[in-house]
Amino acid sequence: MAAATIVHDTSEAVELCPAYGLYLKPITKMTISVALPQLKQPGKSISNWEVMERLKGMVQHHQFSTLRISKSTMDFIRFEGEVENRSMVKAFLARLDGKTIKLSGFSDILKVRAAEFKIDFPTRHDWDSFFRDAKDMNETLPGERPDTIHLEGLPCKWFARREAGAEKPSEDVLVRVFEKFGAIRNVDIPMLDPYREEMTGRNFHTFSFGGHLNFEAYVQYSEYAGFIQAMSALRGMKLMFKGEDGKAVACNIKVSFDSTKHLSDASIRKRQLERQKLQELEQQREEQKRREKEAEERQRAEERKQKELEEMERERKREEKLRRREQRQRDREQRRSQKKLEKLQAEEQRQLQEKVRLEERRLLLAQRNLQSLRLLTELLGRAKVPAGSVRLGASGRSRRCHTPPGLVGPPAGGTGSHRG
Repeated sequence: MAAATIVHDTSEAVELCPAYGLYLKPITKMTISVALPQLKQPGKSISNWEVMERLKGMVQHHQFSTLRISKSTMDFIRFEGEVENRSMVKAFLARLDGKTIKLSGFSDILKVRAAEFKIDFPTRHDWDSFFRDAKDMNETLPGERPDTIHLEGLPCKWFARREAGAEKPSEDVLVRVFEKFGAIRNVDIPMLDPYREEMTGRNFHTFSFGGHLNFEAYVQYSEYAGFIQAMSALRGMKLMFKGEDGKAVACNIKVSFDSTKHLSDASIRKRQLERQKLQELEQQREEQKRREKEAEERQRAEERKQKELEEMERERKREEKLRRREQRQRDREQRRSQKKLEKLQAEEQRQLQEKVRLEERRLLLAQRNLQSLRLLTELLGRAKVPAGSVRLGASGRSRRCHTPPGLVGPPAGGTGSHRG
């Protein structure tokens, strides 16, 4: 689907669901073809931009809402133009169709053809003939008859609930918007089913060129009249959203009748069975993932425990090594202290022995001195001869009397001499 465009004139808008700001606006497109002359000079070319500017100038005071190139060849350039109101389409066609353009530098005239854009939309004859001729359809059953509309390119935000941050479309909002045309039997938004992509292999999350997230939906009416009224109302229309600020934007949507039995009872049951199988498979996968996760957690726990044990063992070895080192240090300190003590004891013993030797020597010297004094006293005592103890012998020599020790000296009481 094309990008959403700003709408300046909303006078032709038709209400769809004003509560959600949704309207229908007529498609006001036209196709413009410009025939190109044969280029006789090599290297010379026609500017598509210059042709576009000439087309804009041909509508004089009016202007296109959008004008883009849809196809460009060596023979022609095809444009798609859009105007604000349907009433302006005829005026634009009158100013463009059958007219010519003269480009600077070219002698040939470029002829312009313009026509109203042909809308690709099914007619009543299309769905009536399809369901009448289809051999695998039973028009008595819902979903196998013209009762379901297939819509593509619906902007998600336009059909989201009025909640803060809601961006996904809601089936309730879809029902409220399209129940204007009749009672709705069933709706389906494939992108809301998380298993649908896996069931069908399709991607239901599609982005438009404008960056808006679009979605597709199926709306099934209870009565054929509701289907007819909805298809008639949507023919030649695009969807318009009008905000609370009054600004409006519009986008083209694709509308067709469902020819795939999407909302038939058999298809719904089939999807439910497939969804159930996928849910069971998902549960099995989740269970397998849970078991694998638990096994991984157990393995990680065992690894952590093993690492803790290894770390504890390393710590124990480090502590044991540190204790042995400290023990060796203490042993060395103890040996050093023992050696020092032994050395001190040996020194003290030596000093004591030296002191004893000196004392013994002093004692010996004292004894010797005492003996010397005694001997000297004895000798001195013997050397003193009393006057009465000396007699002259016949030979005229003096004779010394031996006096016992302690009797040397004069008798107590006087100093008289003893004569012989």
